[in-house]
Amino acid sequence: MEKTRMTEIYSQDTLHFIHTHYREDVRTLALQAHRYPSVDMPAAITQISGWQIAKEKIPTWAKNENILYPVHLSLEQCSSEVTARYKTEVIDHLLKTKQRNSEENNTSVVINTFTDLTGGFGIDCAFLSSRFRKATYVERQQVLCEIARHNFPALGLNHISVCHEDSVHHLQVMDPVDWIFIDPARRDGHGGKTIAINECEPNVIALEELLLEKASYILVKLSPMLDLTLALHELKHVQAAHIVSVNNECKEFLLILGHETNLSSEEIPIHCVNLTALQKAQDLLFTRQQEKKHLCPYTSTLKAYLYEPNASILKAGAFRSVSSIYNVEKLHPNSHLYTSNEYIPDFPGRKFRIIGSSSLNKKELKKLIGTEKKANLTVRNFPASVAELRKRLKLAEGGDMYLFATTLADEKKLLIACKQS
Repeated sequence: MEKTRMTEIYSQDTLHFIHTHYREDVRTLALQAHRYPSVDMPAAITQISGWQIAKEKIPTWAKNENILYPVHLSLEQCSSEVTARYKTEVIDHLLKTKQRNSEENNTSVVINTFTDLTGGFGIDCAFLSSRFRKATYVERQQVLCEIARHNFPALGLNHISVCHEDSVHHLQVMDPVDWIFIDPARRDGHGGKTIAINECEPNVIALEELLLEKASYILVKLSPMLDLTLALHELKHVQAAHIVSVNNECKEFLLILGHETNLSSEEIPIHCVNLTALQKAQDLLFTRQQEKKHLCPYTSTLKAYLYEPNASILKAGAFRSVSSIYNVEKLHPNSHLYTSNEYIPDFPGRKFRIIGSSSLNKKELKKLIGTEKKANLTVRNFPASVAELRKRLKLAEGGDMYLFATTLADEKKLLIACKQS
């Protein structure tokens, strides 16, 4: 792959401007364009804005001074580094499992080839391709292909071929590979966001059989807003599902398609993963079949500790599973909060020590809240919004007190005051 440098793309004046002002507010810089007639200001603003986003979203790339950045929308839509690394771990796990199975059967496994059919800015392609000897990046937007041709060599990824082509056409004519990654565009022709699989482009449901003709495994990235049950019914060859949150915010919904077995939607293993700032993953694994069988005791009595499952578990609906696996009691079928007398440090979610509770009686509330002016307020199965309660309680956001407005198993409504553990 031919390697270019930033000096071959931008003038010295533009490069100097970028390096001098890369930490400044881009809106202010744009208004000063008349002061720098020799600077390609639109290009400079794109690069400065891109670096500022990458510093938080893709820190490894932000450290590389020779990276080119695309327009804001492409950066907004691309994966973060932490989720791209997680997808790499998913592939690693399957490769190791396949290798162990082959050793037991005295056979060999050679994993060589990978294709990213929806390349975009190339974050996922860059990280995933590191596990393969040969990779192909496919993208229909020429400007993104040009950026990829520049960035991959700058990252030492000379084994990636860049292909400017429509993903469906490329899929139809390509040679089979070991893995395919596909992240369908979730915007319609008018720029509006879409969620359903058959409304995204390309439509993975329509392409499922062809994808499996062309690869042993397909890793599909879908909208985190997509209904899990619907997705597992619509695609017929799902081997596993991964619901990925970062710092308790649901970010990605991943499906692995493969040839091994045709699992029913009830048998598919579902990984609920929360990646924290400390890179410690909270991972709960369950199937919908197990979820139905698990016992889930409900309680009207608060114990010493309160637990709130992370966003991935709430999204997946693993409410009975988390109760059974971690031996905690649920406050109400619809409250999704749990309690126990023993502190459970590895519970996959937020953990609190209960310091008191009250009804909405004014005297009880005054005793519970005392002189507090701030609190972090959460509503779970309660007939009032956060805004309504804040107004009633006269509490600003913040502080180290946490209040949960919820309902117990006996239908009693109350506020629970906690400190985070």
